[in-house]
Amino acid sequence: MQRIAIITTIYRYLSHAQHMGDRFLVGYPHKGKWRRPDMKVVSLYVDQKPEGDQSEARAREFGFQVYPTIAETLRCGGDKLAVDAVLIIGEHGNYPRNEKGQILYPRYEFFKQCVDVFEKDGRAVPVYNDKHLSYSFEKAKWMVDQSRKLKFPMLAGSSLPVTWRLPDIELPLGCEIEDALMVGEGGSDPMDFHALEAMQCMIERRKGGETGVKAVQMIEGDAVWKAGDEGRWSKRLLTAALSRSDTPQGLTVKDGRTQDLVGNGELPKLVKNPAAYFIEHNDGLKTTLLMLNGAVADFNFAARVKGLGIQSNQFLLTPVPNVTYSACLIGKVEEMFSTGRAPYPVDRTLLVSGILEACLTSKYEGRKRMETPHLAVRYKAPAQSQHCRT
Repeated sequence: MQRIAIITTIYRYLSHAQHMGDRFLVGYPHKGKWRRPDMKVVSLYVDQKPEGDQSEARAREFGFQVYPTIAETLRCGGDKLAVDAVLIIGEHGNYPRNEKGQILYPRYEFFKQCVDVFEKDGRAVPVYNDKHLSYSFEKAKWMVDQSRKLKFPMLAGSSLPVTWRLPDIELPLGCEIEDALMVGEGGSDPMDFHALEAMQCMIERRKGGETGVKAVQMIEGDAVWKAGDEGRWSKRLLTAALSRSDTPQGLTVKDGRTQDLVGNGELPKLVKNPAAYFIEHNDGLKTTLLMLNGAVADFNFAARVKGLGIQSNQFLLTPVPNVTYSACLIGKVEEMFSTGRAPYPVDRTLLVSGILEACLTSKYEGRKRMETPHLAVRYKAPAQSQHCRT
């Protein structure tokens, strides 16, 4: 039975650590069955213990130890690495924001302390890092580089790329994508990361694979609608994406009517501060994320694909507290822990971490277009679909 260490910011009700850690403690629904991983949580590090902390109670119930440092957690109080895999969950908790609005979660710092143990003890084990790797691309790249230097498998990212899709579509590997658009909702920087990575898991399947991003720009307010009128983003793709939404707001909520949110002029009334993230890829593809808080409460994608026309889908997010889409992600984490191979490239999360940082820098520096030669991240999508289908 594999031994798991959890390194996290907080462990309380509805935190990412609770959602993910509990699935290794009690199991989770998987492909229509109840799955109990052949793995045991043996140690836990919690950076903060706010009101409602569950770490000590979980430790008593399931027979593991909460340690005061990351090194002790990985060594289980001994003098050598004593676990077979590490789950890093740097999400939630009381952490500062920088001038760009990024929450400075200590994911890089957690990871670095794990690497220090690996180097000192002469052994490395698989690591999963929840959400984006870091608020800094430089730090994120160091993390990925270390995993390759020390030759341990690494996985990271959001649950959206692996959740169910409505309808269940996958763009053909090697397809030619002419244009793509994603609609998201929620605050920055956590929710725009979800949306960007969901879009990336779709467009990475295009001909030639991912070759990186040469420039980005983020704009807000009325400039977003003006950009649509000028054709900078596609109203046809926005209509297609919104057609997949189960949560249109406004008149639908008020009296149940269906709506063409693009055609009926409701969007500017519903969305008080729209944001557009424009991304120029090195191979010439241009993609757009529209964050439309107030219009919808889900995440939807559309693309114009040569020979197929417009393809669109919703990334299904099931309700709390069970959030079964998190189980889809844990299935991939368990797969990596047990096989020693990541089911999809960590490069996806590395690139999206950098895209988000660059977009927020664009916003901070007057919404100007930012050249991003450092985002020349190349990788190929896995041939097999990775999202939940059963």
